[in-house]
Amino acid sequence: MVFPTQPDPAASAGQPFPTAPVPADGPPLPSDTVPAAAVRVATAGEALFDLIEEADGRLRPCAGGAVYNLTRALGLQGVGTAYLNPLSSDLLGRRLAEGLRGAGVRLADPVPVRAPSALALATLDAEAKASYSFYRDGVADRQVDAARLNAACAALPGLQVVATGCLALVAQDAGIYQPWLAAQRAAGRMVVVDANLRLSAVDDAPAYRANVMAALQQADLIKVSDDDLEALAMPGASALERARTLLQHTSAQWLALTLGPGGAWLLQRDGVALHAQEATPLAVVDTVGAGDCFLAGLVTALLAGPGRGEDALAPRPGGLATPLAQDRLRRVLQHALASASHCVEQAGCTPPRYEDVARRLASRPLAAAPQS
Repeated sequence: MVFPTQPDPAASAGQPFPTAPVPADGPPLPSDTVPAAAVRVATAGEALFDLIEEADGRLRPCAGGAVYNLTRALGLQGVGTAYLNPLSSDLLGRRLAEGLRGAGVRLADPVPVRAPSALALATLDAEAKASYSFYRDGVADRQVDAARLNAACAALPGLQVVATGCLALVAQDAGIYQPWLAAQRAAGRMVVVDANLRLSAVDDAPAYRANVMAALQQADLIKVSDDDLEALAMPGASALERARTLLQHTSAQWLALTLGPGGAWLLQRDGVALHAQEATPLAVVDTVGAGDCFLAGLVTALLAGPGRGEDALAPRPGGLATPLAQDRLRRVLQHALASASHCVEQAGCTPPRYEDVARRLASRPLAAAPQS
């Protein structure tokens, strides 16, 4: 089986990751790609290898996992980002680490662990939409606890945002991530949670839904898809109605709803609702990582300051998670959707750089309008 790499697009494409043996529990991987003081976002959750079924039955391996993809996508968009979970000393773990470092991400826990890397088997339907089966018992990224996550965040003096979701929200890991989210929210950091439910990964769906809802209660920014809202059994006649119901049942300031080819909505607690959609159909290769790139674009645009033509949000009274004017919200949503559109036109999760998104928006602007 061939393991293709997904390097930094601006780096030497096609160069393989180093494959020299690394002893278990040592030596540490470099963690200083981004200095601790430059980190603005910390992510925690799964890092795994997707085995994507091809039309001829072969399996194409790609580094992935929702949180891993989000982390790489943030780094490639120029956001100072740290990944908090440990990685394995096995071959796949080394390649996962190289993928993060190649994207400019800081490894908060750079010492490899003996546990193996997780795997996911992905199958694509006729619309190139992926469904997954997971193999995650005793894997490396789960060798962590809330105290270690909080300690890692405390060592990042400029940290503004923490993000998690997807497989980190399984009920078995509630003791890891729920206390960490509560502590980070109490510390004044903006909490981002991607529901991204994977019912195929759990045996107890009600417990999983309950734990996802508990995590969403901690969030300032929620991302859900129309499929997530169905999995959560949110009431409402449409995905938009269900999204509004979910927002009302949490204390989040924003909720982003992705609809695949139907574009995306961005809802604000004060009732503002914006929609954006591609004007013409995309040449979709697959949808692997599209939602992760969308969320990375959303967070990137929220954090964009004067250097990227926006007012800095952090110094405002009330901090990052206070309402935004419609024009700023529109630009945030457009940047997020363009980030996802770039991804689906590539094979696997291929996040764009910030400049790629800016060029895309300049050449094919998106329409976004408030909901009447």
